[in-house]
Amino acid sequence: QVQLVESGGGSVQAGGSLGLSCAASDRAISKYCMSWFRQPPGKEREGVATINRRGETDYADSVKGRFTVSQDNSKNTLYLQMNSLKSEDTAMYYCAAVPCSEWFAPSLNSRSYWYWGQGTQVTVSS
Repeated sequence: QVQLVESGGGSVQAGGSLGLSCAASDRAISKYCMSWFRQPPGKEREGVATINRRGETDYADSVKGRFTVSQDNSKNTLYLQMNSLKSEDTAMYYCAAVPCSEWFAPSLNSRSYWYWGQGTQVTVSS
């Protein structure tokens, strides 16, 4: 079992930046595929960014060029750097993990993930 704890959420003005972290416990993240999801108020949860064991990444079209996902296996931590934030980025952000092989392609399908954090709120004001 892997427990995930997000941090770094808060309020920021449109055009600003914010960095999120997801700390994993019990097992190192080197054996997992990791992703960020978000859920705007009143809307369904959606995939934001993902990274597989080979370091390959994929992003939702709405955040490409603005968000960057990365991980530090030595710290068991997943990161999401968010730049040029927009009001539509306002959401509860969640990290998720699933055991995967090193050949697994990156996936933003929420149904693929076994472990979820409690979320951290990001609010972008205009």
